[in-house]
Amino acid sequence: MYKLIKKLLAASCVAFCIAMPLQASKSEEVAVNQQESTIAWKDFHSVSGKCHMKFPSQPQHVTESMKFAEEGYSLRYDAYVSAPSSNSVYMLLIAQYPEFVDESYARMSLEGFLNGILNHNPNNQLLFADLVLYDGHEAMEFFIRAGSVYFKGRAMMVKNSLYLMAMECDMKEYNEQQFNSFVNSFKLAK
Repeated sequence: MYKLIKKLLAASCVAFCIAMPLQASKSEEVAVNQQESTIAWKDFHSVSGKCHMKFPSQPQHVTESMKFAEEGYSLRYDAYVSAPSSNSVYMLLIAQYPEFVDESYARMSLEGFLNGILNHNPNNQLLFADLVLYDGHEAMEFFIRAGSVYFKGRAMMVKNSLYLMAMECDMKEYNEQQFNSFVNSFKLAK
């Protein structure tokens, strides 16, 4: 399982870093701060992930299926990405594991997930990580710094699905209130 998460993260992180560089000039930063303070968050519903949450703008959707012939199964994931500025990215990643993977592996999967992120880049510095209970499911909350960029999020296993709600931003753009509003808006469809 650890190999799956590491491969998934590597592919996702490369795609996000290429598509959404987190750099801006001073004048852009002022405009971005003003823009983010007036964001009208939008409700979003993922049919495939059976969940909903609020994004700062309509997210872009990418679906990928990775075959693992050696292991004999496929891993499907959906990524929803919203970039309200060139300095911040909000994302929801939903990975669908094979049926035999379930919540009984939650703690191991979440710890493996976090280790995969940390080991992916030697500049990643763990500021905080904690196992919590969210909406009746075990979740890993984490806060990582890589140079002048923060990556903060919550990952949780529900049955055979991994849900990652995260924000990546320049340190100067970090807003705890917006992050909390984003991750706490996540709800599973009943």
